Parts: sequence; structure tokens; C-alpha cells
Amino acid sequence: MVYISGAISETSDYMERFAKAEEILTKQGLSVINPAKVNSMMPKDTTYDQYMQMAFTMLSFCECIYMLDGWEKSKGATWEMDYARRNKIEIRYLKED
Repeated sequence: MVYISGAISETSDYMERFAKAEEILTKQGLSVINPAKVNSMMPKDTTYDQYMQMAFTMLSFCECIYMLDGWEKSKGATWEMDYARRNKIEIRYLKED
């Protein structure tokens, strides 16, 4: 399984960007966790910390994380990158066209 990571909170087009990344990775035969899609199903009163707890849980299932362009501007994506490093999860970068 692979996990998509990138900026969500500070962007308006994150659903489209994550969906495009999911499509690309799925076409490569990968089983993909798209946190933007999962988070969109969470209750409206879910806190940021709860979203991040869910993110780390999903990431713990994966052997690889794909970082989207601009991930370094996102506090959450930076934390996900750190989590991946600490847990020896392979890190790859997915360029958005």
C-alpha cells in the first residue's frame, strides 16, 4: 500500500490534486490510500489533531509515501514525512503536471 501526502489545509484544489495522484498511482498497479478522500468523510467537528492521528494510522499500513509538489509548505505533510523517515517507510516524490 502507498500513501499520498501533500498540502491540504492551505489549498483549495487539494481534492483534485490528490484524486489525480491516486489515479496515476492506481494505474501503476499500486494500492493507494488517499487521505483527502478519507478526511472528506470525517465529521465536520473533527479537529486537526484528530485528522493527523488518522493520517498516521493510515500511513502505518503503508510501505511507501508519495509526496506531492509543495508538500514542504504543509505542516501536516512535513509531519507525515518525518513519520515515514522514523518508521523506515520508503519516500518517493510525485511530480504534478
